[in-house]
Amino acid sequence: MSNLTIRPERPATAQRSPAAPAAVPATTTPALRRATAVPALPNTARRDRRAITNIIPMAEDRPQRKLRSGPFSVLDIGSTKIVCLIGKGEPDGSLRVLGHGWRRSHGVRCGGIVDLREAEAAIRAAVGQAEDMATVRKDEIFINLSCGHPESRHLNIRWPIGGREIGDADMRRITTEGRMRALTEGRSAIHTLPLDYAVDETQGVPDPRGHLCDHLSARMHVIDANTTALRNVEAVLSRVDLTIAGMVSAPLASGLAVLNEEERDLGVTVVDMGGGTTSIAVFSEGRLVHTASIPIGGQHITRDIAHGLSTSIDNAERLKTMHGSAELSAGDDQEMVLVQLIGDNDHHYVRIPRSRIVSIIHPRVEETLEMVNDRLEMAALGPAADGRVVLTGGGSLLEGIGPMAARMLNRRVRLGHPRHIHGLPENPATWPMFATSAGLLAWAAGVGDTLNDTGISDVRPGGLFRRFVDFIRDRV
Repeated sequence: MSNLTIRPERPATAQRSPAAPAAVPATTTPALRRATAVPALPNTARRDRRAITNIIPMAEDRPQRKLRSGPFSVLDIGSTKIVCLIGKGEPDGSLRVLGHGWRRSHGVRCGGIVDLREAEAAIRAAVGQAEDMATVRKDEIFINLSCGHPESRHLNIRWPIGGREIGDADMRRITTEGRMRALTEGRSAIHTLPLDYAVDETQGVPDPRGHLCDHLSARMHVIDANTTALRNVEAVLSRVDLTIAGMVSAPLASGLAVLNEEERDLGVTVVDMGGGTTSIAVFSEGRLVHTASIPIGGQHITRDIAHGLSTSIDNAERLKTMHGSAELSAGDDQEMVLVQLIGDNDHHYVRIPRSRIVSIIHPRVEETLEMVNDRLEMAALGPAADGRVVLTGGGSLLEGIGPMAARMLNRRVRLGHPRHIHGLPENPATWPMFATSAGLLAWAAGVGDTLNDTGISDVRPGGLFRRFVDFIRDRV
């Protein structure tokens, strides 16, 4: 069940502004969802020396697949920021952002919603800002899946055909069987992606439709999550008058944003270092073969600094951004940094060597990368997990993390920026922070279709009755 559609009655506090018309032409500015006491995410100054060294460059490629035009609205509900993008596909295969909005996350922890009211206010503000900029209002939205403890698993499905020709109905049935096999108590399948098919004893059939056989077999990659957590997300969105058009695994979205098709074919691991979690996506032979999530992110580094230096969270974030590094370098002992201490006197400052900040950051980054390596080894993916690593997300902007990851993971590493997209906010140097939201836009425009070459949609249409009809149709 990848498209939850149970919509509670709209509370009075979540009604649209009375000034908002029922339908708004794209050429006029609509009356939009209004921000409610949610401060804008401040622009944080970054050091000039942001470039990550020892990163393997990637040759530039041009998009070729024709995308759906849109416009589409997407929402990245993260632990540190909530980002809304409204964009469309261009004729040349690139993406264009028509409007963007983002706010600090409130009511969200490790990707899950813990306070409905605070999350609603932050989402309302981000979506309203994007709609104001785009002069477009969208009631359906694509969102990322990072809550509900997502799990990744492989299933082998065997379906009787009886000697006749395989058709679309058989493809839907074997996908539905994969969803039912993945279903455990309280969990819902979000993605059911085919890895390969077999027609009787013939292996490696990319699209079995039209073949005559007795049995159709498929190896499916299923990503599921806790149903209750998904319903809480939908409940919050319904308060902002939004329904879910599609839900996309966060690491899958990041991979669509920062990789090209050749990388996905040869084998690559995407490590998205977010604020509350670090997510992993492994691609091989053009398919997504594994995902994982680690409950450690940039927020943990910030809190380590705040605790170790007795300073505020805001000051710790500034110190991490301006003076932080994953590894010590020559001269760090001599470079002095001014730190404001917590206490009765707000003007109490001390000078410390930069090396002290780095010595706090290094163990946490080392722990994160060790956990990434452990998750890859536990997945037992073989050669699929031996390709290059692409770091993205806000945490990948930390100085020195590229060489450290290359050494600890024993793989080539590069920094991943969203590709073939125009109009992202902020400086291009910070675009890795928007990898998930850019990937959501790519999915909405059809870039994710390459993961399912058979064309059987992985996102089911909405509505309780419609889902019931689809279930009966696919099982009969």
